[in-house]
Amino acid sequence: MSTAGRVWRAWDRLTIYLPIILMGLLALGTYWLARTTPVFAPAAAQRAPTHEPDYFLRNFSVKSFDAEGRLKTEMLGVEARHFPDTDTTEIEQPRIRSYNEQGTLVVATAQKGISNGDATQVQLIGNAVVTRTPKAQPGQATPLPLEIRGEFLHAFLDVERVQSHKPVTLSRGGTVFHGDSLAYDNLDRVLEMRGRVRGTLPPRGAAR
Repeated sequence: MSTAGRVWRAWDRLTIYLPIILMGLLALGTYWLARTTPVFAPAAAQRAPTHEPDYFLRNFSVKSFDAEGRLKTEMLGVEARHFPDTDTTEIEQPRIRSYNEQGTLVVATAQKGISNGDATQVQLIGNAVVTRTPKAQPGQATPLPLEIRGEFLHAFLDVERVQSHKPVTLSRGGTVFHGDSLAYDNLDRVLEMRGRVRGTLPPRGAAR
């Protein structure tokens, strides 16, 4: 057999096994790629927020205004700590001044306060006082302020409500009432005191 014939027969045999050879090379390449490709560790799960403050304020004053540019709320305090997990702010010696659309002023003070994210609610703890003073109208006598005192008061500034599950004292002029709990809604003109309720009314004709 000539040399050309032997070469041809060898090539013919090679073409028979060529797919097997290619598959082997492909498998070898895949194995090498899998061994050399870096393995990335799964991303660490996002840690749940803990009840730790993410910022502080000291000797601060924060004001908010309505769409007309009028002062709506002013919050002052010795120190404030914001907690992201609950979106609340703890305030030392808070003093909050809030105005409604009629110009009525509400002032809230306490030894400690816990406010929600938009400052529409504040829990007042320790010597808590909420005073509501309506705006004086032309030609009318200056209205008497309404004062609520207790060791705990929950003020809802946006809806003009005050609640407490602890003893409170409510006074306006010479009228004074004491109770074991309170639910006051100024918009609905509803006042509810429960428990051992007792009161003092001024003499007829005296300021109320």
